[in-house]
Amino acid sequence: MTKTIEFEKKTKELIDSLKSVCANYGLGNDGNEFKIITQVFLYKFLNDKFIHEIKILDPKLTKADKIEESLKSLKADEYEMLTSQLNVNTAILKPEHFISNLFARQNEPRFAEIFDNTLLEISKENSKIFSVVTEGGEKITLFENLSKYVTDKRDEFCKAIINKLVNFSFENIFHEKFDFYATIFEYLIKDYNTNSGGKYAEYFTPHAVAKIMARCLVQGKVKNVTCYDPSAGSGTLLMNLAHQIGEDRCTIYSQDISQKSSNLLRLNLILNNLVHSIPNVVKGNTILDPYHKDKKGKLQTFDFIVSNPPFKLDFSDYSAQLNTKENHERFFAGIPNIPKAKKESMAIYLMFLQHIMHSLNDNGKAAVVVPTGFITAQSGIERKIRERLVEHKMLRGVISMPSNIFATTGTNVSILFLDKANTKGDIVLMDASKLGETIKEGKNQKTVLRHEEEEQIINTFNEHKSVEDFSVVVSYEQIKEKNYSLSAGQYFEIKLTHIEITREEFENRIKEFDKSLLNLFNESQILDRSIRDGLKSIVHE
Repeated sequence: MTKTIEFEKKTKELIDSLKSVCANYGLGNDGNEFKIITQVFLYKFLNDKFIHEIKILDPKLTKADKIEESLKSLKADEYEMLTSQLNVNTAILKPEHFISNLFARQNEPRFAEIFDNTLLEISKENSKIFSVVTEGGEKITLFENLSKYVTDKRDEFCKAIINKLVNFSFENIFHEKFDFYATIFEYLIKDYNTNSGGKYAEYFTPHAVAKIMARCLVQGKVKNVTCYDPSAGSGTLLMNLAHQIGEDRCTIYSQDISQKSSNLLRLNLILNNLVHSIPNVVKGNTILDPYHKDKKGKLQTFDFIVSNPPFKLDFSDYSAQLNTKENHERFFAGIPNIPKAKKESMAIYLMFLQHIMHSLNDNGKAAVVVPTGFITAQSGIERKIRERLVEHKMLRGVISMPSNIFATTGTNVSILFLDKANTKGDIVLMDASKLGETIKEGKNQKTVLRHEEEEQIINTFNEHKSVEDFSVVVSYEQIKEKNYSLSAGQYFEIKLTHIEITREEFENRIKEFDKSLLNLFNESQILDRSIRDGLKSIVHE
């Protein structure tokens, strides 16, 4: 544990030192700083991972004083033979790509060009496995020309970056587990966790929410399953889901309209040994142009789906294009009207929710973050979706979360669980809104669940427990009787307390009530006279 804490501290210090370099060259809080920080961090990670895996393949190299020099001495065919044995999670580097090589060349003229070309060559060599694709088929490779973001002293900037990287090693970190990398990833992106204008859902879903979703979705051991998020962001939900299943027992699929979030998701996949899923990461508009389809051109269906979609977004530019024969079943409940004012209030989450329902296979399960208002709305698209969930018997339950569980939104949220195999019912509705403690995060108030509260939610949900004023287990028929409401509070029993008293005690209490009422009546009359007398004196004056 002490070693893990030490590794975490040193890794965070590396990230801070890279941010310091950016600040010293005028890029502090610049829109391009995140590109530099995340790509340089990834370059260092891939460099050290390559060396680490090569040592495992050829133990003789471990004894070499400088492994990079030993690799340089290999003949081209020997080097190719060695690197061909690396697993898919390891990017292939040539000796000239090593950080040690750039460190040795830092005083050469036009070093920024050498630095940039090294990154571009690594991208090209590993394009097939490590590229994110767009819906139009273009590839977004690992790295870009980074020195272009510096307006002056580019050589010095690149030297400063290399000098920070050369004194640090990921060597002892590769065997760390999911929680370590989740913490590092959160720290890495914490300053870049919002999108300009606030148009999209925040990139980072709180770990408590992600963990609850994953552990309530996955029951027992599963293997060879597909996991999908149509609004993936940086992939926090997918990472938690994959960790719960086992990274080697699932394949990740995703789509997100933001190139920034797609790049962050790729970084997350690399850190978490899910490189095999990078070709399934798509930058594109899921609602207008869903990318993942089967061989017949129909939308692909999945075993598990998780999503924290944007709740409101102006999609009026293409909403009319969604009303097609092909989309009739996918958007069965309809498309939100375009408001005359506040177009940004269009409930796009309803489109994502319908898309998710359409994308589940016959035994598919899903967990989706929705505004709590969705679970009780008595008309419109919300009501039609809930009716479909009940009539088609594909509902697993709802957990209503505490307010401010997301620091960036004041909207109360619930987690909606779907299960196409839950035909018999046994639906858990839970009101967890009173749990958690409030802390301040920047200018915002945020509610944080304690570990024992997380476990309480997960265990109660998975064990189908009814707990007074907390959870209830209901059937599809009961939900119909309650006008398709999914609010736990509407199913809680109203308890009446009966106290046995004698007739004499009853009469004495009635007398006390009468006396109290008479006193209140007299006080009221005195007050009324006082007010009238005061008004008369004002008139006479």
